[in-house]
Amino acid sequence: FFPGGDIGRLAVAGTVNDIAMIGAEPVALTCGMVLEEGLPLADLYRILESMEQTCNEAGVYVVTGDTKVVEKSGFGGCIINTSGIGKRTEALDHNLAEVKKHRQLSSRWLLDSNLRKGDKLIVSGTVGDHGVTILSAQEGYNFGSNIKSDVAPLNKVIEQLLEVGGIVSMKDPTRGGLSNSLNEWSQKSKVGIMVHESNVPVRGDVRAACEMLGLDPLEIGNEGKVLVGVVPEKVEEILSILKETKYGKNAQIIGEATCDFSEVVLETVVGGKRILA
Repeated sequence: FFPGGDIGRLAVAGTVNDIAMIGAEPVALTCGMVLEEGLPLADLYRILESMEQTCNEAGVYVVTGDTKVVEKSGFGGCIINTSGIGKRTEALDHNLAEVKKHRQLSSRWLLDSNLRKGDKLIVSGTVGDHGVTILSAQEGYNFGSNIKSDVAPLNKVIEQLLEVGGIVSMKDPTRGGLSNSLNEWSQKSKVGIMVHESNVPVRGDVRAACEMLGLDPLEIGNEGKVLVGVVPEKVEEILSILKETKYGKNAQIIGEATCDFSEVVLETVVGGKRILA
């Protein structure tokens, strides 16, 4: 359990988002639970209730699963493994048709390899919230603020964006944060990426916590954010729709794909440039 969520919400949202990021509609989940001997039943019921609420929010069902109880070994009480299945939608096909009005796209899905020179990059909100929250909860840090996890299912938001069209790729910047996701895009699409640091939204208290701990907020995991690659002709429309949603009100255009170099380059707030590894 942590501010803003728990392991149950994290498990459901993580799988839902993985499916949604390629443009599919999540439909059903499996759930395997490993419970440590001595786990309070009240905690288990609380986790299950959280999973049910998150499933309801995402519009998905847990259709099968398994439960095992193991002897007490200090792994933290509970492990949850979820996987999911989704389906292709008319919204995805409409989105790709809008892309093809402006440039060629051979893929039928929203893949990491789809970025091309000129595509604009949007992040749906402040970065680093989840990672700092988990670190605070695990290590007992108290930053004297209201930092909480951003964990959330994003499939309904993504569906609205696909209905606008023009999206070529999406990623949820989880492990490794924004930096890792951008580097994966760059490597798989074989393009450079320019990121403008002044445009990347970071909460003031998250930035202060990262400075205190010697961390980079761009390298910390998120669980309720999406990176969106959009053809330039549709970027303002996508941004406008995203800002009207519950989970996208702090969205910003943070950069663009380029052929001027092959790496991910961060233009700092003082005007310098460095490689974002």
